[in-house]
Amino acid sequence: MNRLRPTQVFLGFPEASPAGRQILSGREVAPDFPREWFEFYNPDDPHHIFQIDLTWLESRWACQFGTELCPGIDASQPDVGCCVHGAYLADETDRDQLYNAVAEMPAHYWQNRPAGVDTFLAEADPVQLEPWLVWDELDDDNGEPEPALKTKVVDGACLFANRQGWPTGAGCAIHQWAMAEGRDLTVEKPEVCWQVPLHRDEAYEDRTDGVEVLRTVIGEYHRRTWGSGGEDFDWYCTEDASCHTSPVPMWQSYEQELVALMGRPSYDLLAQHCQRRADAGFASAPHPSSEA
Repeated sequence: MNRLRPTQVFLGFPEASPAGRQILSGREVAPDFPREWFEFYNPDDPHHIFQIDLTWLESRWACQFGTELCPGIDASQPDVGCCVHGAYLADETDRDQLYNAVAEMPAHYWQNRPAGVDTFLAEADPVQLEPWLVWDELDDDNGEPEPALKTKVVDGACLFANRQGWPTGAGCAIHQWAMAEGRDLTVEKPEVCWQVPLHRDEAYEDRTDGVEVLRTVIGEYHRRTWGSGGEDFDWYCTEDASCHTSPVPMWQSYEQELVALMGRPSYDLLAQHCQRRADAGFASAPHPSSEA
């Protein structure tokens, strides 16, 4: 019987993969390490459990997009960060919100704006597919491929990704516009885009007393969360010590996103718990990247 070598178990990825090479080089930490979790019931719903990765939310991670500390997940395209695949839309609400963002965003923010956008918006034909979207496939909960909408890819990156030299700078056109206009990123950007580096997973389960409850797990959007392709990224940020330099923990810096994922009452309960721990000088099992 073939057995995994100890280095493969420790690395968490094949040794020859980009992920394995990054870990061996010391640039990233291996993904399998102790984490501390906080579990509580939604104060507005006694049948909804939250399971929160405190090791991640008490870490000092911060996005380094647009700086020399972010070489991008594709080394040949360092200026597009992690925007190389296009964004899969979560549902019709996600699609509608993206439509509204495109309709309201001034054209000068968007380098790769399709030529037919104005005509499409004016005609408002519900049968026509938005010129910024394309049909693709995404695996369902059973691992079976199913049709899915995603943003188009232009020159190796999402068509909303501006490149170096564009007047508003490199980065997501929607993000730039939303920040300039004081818009809510969790409304204007596709859900997967504003969630990263947070990850929410939800599933119904039967308690031992036979009552069905919803469990929502919120944690780190690490390489594995991207699926099997995550090991092929030339670099990834959540496991790199150079990205763990924020002056405040993530439960504070990502308040807006966490409220969108959890609701205000549940976030407030989480924040109170984290603040009490901080006031008492109590730290969770530390994220290894913060100690690297």
